[in-house]
Amino acid sequence: MKPIVEVTLSWLLKNAKGRDAKCFYNRPAFAKHPEQTIEVTSPDCGPTDAQLGMEYTADGSGRFPALEWTAPPVISDKVKQWLLVSEDPDAPLPTPIAHGIFGGIPPSKTNVEAKDFEIDDESKALLKGGFHYGVTRRGVPYIPPRPLMNHGPHRYFYEVIALGEPLDPKLLNSKSTREQIADAIVGKVLGWGMWVGSYERVWK
Repeated sequence: MKPIVEVTLSWLLKNAKGRDAKCFYNRPAFAKHPEQTIEVTSPDCGPTDAQLGMEYTADGSGRFPALEWTAPPVISDKVKQWLLVSEDPDAPLPTPIAHGIFGGIPPSKTNVEAKDFEIDDESKALLKGGFHYGVTRRGVPYIPPRPLMNHGPHRYFYEVIALGEPLDPKLLNSKSTREQIADAIVGKVLGWGMWVGSYERVWK
């Protein structure tokens, strides 16, 4: 998209931001868990609300920021799987853009890094980190941040969800959608937390 067209779109859609109410963690599966109980940080980028460096965006190499998380014993002792969802609530669309959906993360794994998100077996939607990826708009495991130019800073939510029951392997192997995963985790959520990174593109 040419910069002038992108900037014009940004001006027209300047108020189309902040779709937090429609984020994944506000789905019915989280009704009993409205507050965060899991601490998520990024060894690469720092504490939550950090500015994403270019290498973690589509303007750079598009690396997934390393994440690590800690849950209180009342949660961690019951976890059967972790789920990781990345989305942009500031995209000028009716609902947040899903940048990545990753299910089947083993209970013993409480951190991820960029190499974990390389494809291991596409036929099973399996990644080298030992977990699976779902459907994104571009058909890739992860879409790096690329907000509209001059649309202001966009926040990117990296949500870690603790599940008390594992997801169906057939669902995980089938490149499931955000909606399918949201329905499948009803009654399974033990708690959640998120790390937030922000990024802005400006036409100079």
